[in-house]
Amino acid sequence: MSELLLIRHGQATPFEAETDRLSPLGEAQARAVGETLADFAPTHVLHGTLVRQRRTAELAAEGRGWPTPVTDPRLSEFDGDGLINVLAPLLALQDTDFAALVQAFAEGRHGPERNRHFQRMLETLAAAWQAGSVTHHQVEGWAAFRARVRAGLGDVLALPSGSRVAVFTSGGVIGLAVAMTLDAPDASALKLNWRVKNGSITRMTFGSGRVSLDSFNEEGHLPTDLRSWR
Repeated sequence: MSELLLIRHGQATPFEAETDRLSPLGEAQARAVGETLADFAPTHVLHGTLVRQRRTAELAAEGRGWPTPVTDPRLSEFDGDGLINVLAPLLALQDTDFAALVQAFAEGRHGPERNRHFQRMLETLAAAWQAGSVTHHQVEGWAAFRARVRAGLGDVLALPSGSRVAVFTSGGVIGLAVAMTLDAPDASALKLNWRVKNGSITRMTFGSGRVSLDSFNEEGHLPTDLRSWR
């Protein structure tokens, strides 16, 4: 049998001009991941194309003699910036309730309720994106996202018996991977995604054509002050 660890990247900077980089907290989370995986000794390390995914893998691996990481675009997150910048204005034109959520976030963007307003807006938007209710040629659709993640994970699960694989990715990929493993409906993938914490570890065992979920969203390796969703 083989082991697969799906590790969510450390905290990024979603509300800043440059969204795809680790915050100081995210860097600390990445190093904590490396410490807890010191005895795991992966035979394969992979990450998506995003800076926050690659940098988390780099910091976790520092000084540990891990194999050279492989970049696999199929393990990148869905296009969150595209959802917010392209699809959100389109959905707001179609749906007055969603337009109100957008307005509430805009008004509270710099206030203490920023994350709550953003999450409500994003969950509604992502559900519409998943259902195909709002689309644009510049933004990858749900079906394409699902297909590429399935293909990427399929190659991981085809690795030789005894492999120990560390995949540094994002919440959407992890949520979808867990939903697929459990044969859960697509809507479950997004619900799982919203729960995946920065620097968390989800463990699977695979081999002989089977894959099993051993744990989801572990955060015990992170001290309380290093825990975050966003």
